[in-house]
Amino acid sequence: MSASLELWPSSPRRTGPPSRLDRIRRKVVELPSAVLLVVQLLALLAYPFMETASLGDFAGFGKALFGLVGLFVLFLAVRAVRATPALTWIASVLGVPVVVLTVAEAVWPDNNPVAFTSALLHALFYFYTGYALLRYMFADNWVTRDELYATGSTFTVVAWGFAYLYVAVQFIWPGSFTVYGETGVPGERSWYELLYLSITTMTSTGLSDIYAISPHARSFVLLQQIAGMLYVALVVSRLVGLTIARFRN
Repeated sequence: MSASLELWPSSPRRTGPPSRLDRIRRKVVELPSAVLLVVQLLALLAYPFMETASLGDFAGFGKALFGLVGLFVLFLAVRAVRATPALTWIASVLGVPVVVLTVAEAVWPDNNPVAFTSALLHALFYFYTGYALLRYMFADNWVTRDELYATGSTFTVVAWGFAYLYVAVQFIWPGSFTVYGETGVPGERSWYELLYLSITTMTSTGLSDIYAISPHARSFVLLQQIAGMLYVALVVSRLVGLTIARFRN
């Protein structure tokens, strides 16, 4: 067998150097956390367009597209979990009903029990994915390139989880969140608005014009603030220290 076949088993019939497609495929396989991070960052830019479409004449299309993007992110999250020491079957057990409920939300957008159950299971799924990625990063004292990307994907995954948790909270305690300048009874916040609150809380920037006003909602926001602080103090600082030690040695 030639050297090129040993180095690039994904292209067994090639006799020359790997093609660009081979290199891209290899990167995707070797860096699942990086792929998850990139897709979630792109989703942040795409969600406003889908949310706007869901409010206009193309409401059904916007909600369906929103659900499809969510399903794709779920697929990448399961794929990332498979690369970690955590149990993949747990992610699958949580992921299958989440997929079903995501489809059900697109079909019955005004069904509150379906929306609440979906939000709660989404939150559990993303929190478990975050836990799996943390185990992945703490499995040894050697920092790989994908583990560096995992620091970002873990952050976004946990932020996604809290956003869905906030959706479930406002189903249990209506009027838990308001927007600056809103008068009267607080309205229901969209998932994207609550994701905005989640990320600004997680980063401790305090830039969100959306905030919790009920005691129960504030308790969950406090938990996320503590989680964001501990993430930087324990996870990021550990990986930075290991990376510096690696270069020194």
